[in-house]
Amino acid sequence: MVGVFRRTVSFPNKNPNRPSQKPQISHHIRSISLPCRSHPLISQIKDDINGLTTWASASKFHPQTHSSLSHALTLLTDTHDTLHDILQLPQTCDSLRSNPLWVENLLEDFLRFVDVYGMFQTSVMSLKEENSAAQMALRKRDRSKLVLYAKAKKKMAKDMDKLVSGITCVTHQMHLPTASSSSSLSTAAFAAAGEAELARVISDVISVTVTVSVALFNGIAASFASRRMTWTQMAKLSSITGREQEGIEELLEAGAVEAEGRGNNLRKKGEEEVRLVLKRMRDLESCICGIESVTEKVFRALINSRVALLNALTLTQ
Repeated sequence: MVGVFRRTVSFPNKNPNRPSQKPQISHHIRSISLPCRSHPLISQIKDDINGLTTWASASKFHPQTHSSLSHALTLLTDTHDTLHDILQLPQTCDSLRSNPLWVENLLEDFLRFVDVYGMFQTSVMSLKEENSAAQMALRKRDRSKLVLYAKAKKKMAKDMDKLVSGITCVTHQMHLPTASSSSSLSTAAFAAAGEAELARVISDVISVTVTVSVALFNGIAASFASRRMTWTQMAKLSSITGREQEGIEELLEAGAVEAEGRGNNLRKKGEEEVRLVLKRMRDLESCICGIESVTEKVFRALINSRVALLNALTLTQ
């Protein structure tokens, strides 16, 4: 019975003058299904990193503002969100599982980031409380409360200096496994496997995180440790735009309160002068709340990235 089937019937006639009825696309279809070394998320995060690098370069020549910092911190959040997605890719997990010591070092870096931003949130919350108390004290012409507010600002400036020192300890050089790592691939094998790009991307993310964070902490430190201002200077400052100063412009505008809090003639100030300073203090509070909001998102994104790294490491054990 088998002999009645003729295999030649299933093949078309090979007529050279007849156009092919079925284009030769099988190879293209197979190549689409193969894993690609450079994932689209890698391109996306590179764009984010380039945006932050451009911002850092431009900020050196322009006065720092709340809007500019918020933009950078939002972009930093997006960068870490993308990194979190990358860390959950199967090919990324394979790379991380092959290099547990490298992942351990990354976990230490991200733990430092999380700790620093946690302390920053605590400092901001404390300053907000002092700011609210100082506004009430100013309405009552209570000099003692204003003195406490001045001290709180100085303390936050010192806290920011400590955070800068803490975050710059993070290693932000190229995070490539070395041949000396007993439980990791050699650098050559790492690159040959197409994983060097991942290592460079993570290294760049750490680098821009340090850069943006230092700009934020230094800006706040410079704002609250700035020179004292009189009430007259305060009024003049409110009418000036585009003035280059160290620190964050919106925070500098509340500097008069610290100077007047130490004065003995607070009760002699007119209602208009008091209203002016109260307005600046409310603006300061709004600025602080805005910074607190965007840094909270950075804080959460950092935690998520560290959790993704930790998950990859624990799966190897």
